[in-house]
Order: sequence, then C-alpha cells, then structure tokens
Amino acid sequence: RSNAGETMAWSESVDTLLANKDGLAAFRTFLKSEFSEENVEFWLACEDFKKTKSSTKIASKAQKIYSDFIQADAPKEINIDFHTKTHISQKISEPTLSCFDDAQKLIYSLMAKDSFPRFLRSEVYKELVKKQQDGNQKRWLPFL
Repeated sequence: RSNAGETMAWSESVDTLLANKDGLAAFRTFLKSEFSEENVEFWLACEDFKKTKSSTKIASKAQKIYSDFIQADAPKEINIDFHTKTHISQKISEPTLSCFDDAQKLIYSLMAKDSFPRFLRSEVYKELVKKQQDGNQKRWLPFL
C-alpha cells in the first residue's frame, strides 16, 4: 500500500505515475472510465516489446501489438495519424525493436498532455489522495 507522499508524487509527471505500480493501476482505472485504456495498454506493450531479446519473439510480439492496437479495426485500436500507421504497416513484415517508437511517442504525448491532467482532476485521484491523507493523520494521531 502506497503512502500519501507517493500518491501526491504521481502528480509530478506522467513518468512517475507510470513507474509506480499503484499509480499505474489507478491511471488504468481512470482511463477505463474514459474508454481510453488502450493508450496505456499500448504504451506498456511497447515498453515490454523493447526489452525483447530473441528475434523470433520480436516478430511474434510485433505482430501481436500490430493486430491488437494498430491495424484498421484492431480490438484496442489507438488513435494515431495515418502517416505513422502507414510507416508501421510497412515495417511490420520485418520488425525492429524501434518500429513502434513513433506511435509510442504520440500516445505518450497524448496521455501526458490530455489524459494525465484530467486524471489529476478526477475523483479517482482525489479520493486516493484523501484516503491516504486521512490514513496518515490516524497513524500520527492515535487519539483520533
């Protein structure tokens, strides 16, 4: 269970939020409520993909990311521009670890500029901060 300081720290940057297990979970819950959790799922899939060592796995993981998030009518299709989508479509037959970088940057930017500020204003986040502030007061003031 994270402490109030940690929950408050999530507001520093989208990186801080994404790097924290509880922060990521809260952000995902928020994105689900906005029907845009595919953005964070795509970002996480790309982070995982970039750590892939085996060349056979690179091809299969790239294909999975492509079919889940990029191709037309993908089940979790992300909102990226035509140029980026076309570029990935051309590279997918011989994918490299960087083939999703441009799309990942776009989605990261979208989350950082759009979803993240809304998350910080959301009831989901405010409730978490309040809960942890209340919890901390009780810990420090046992007579309450």
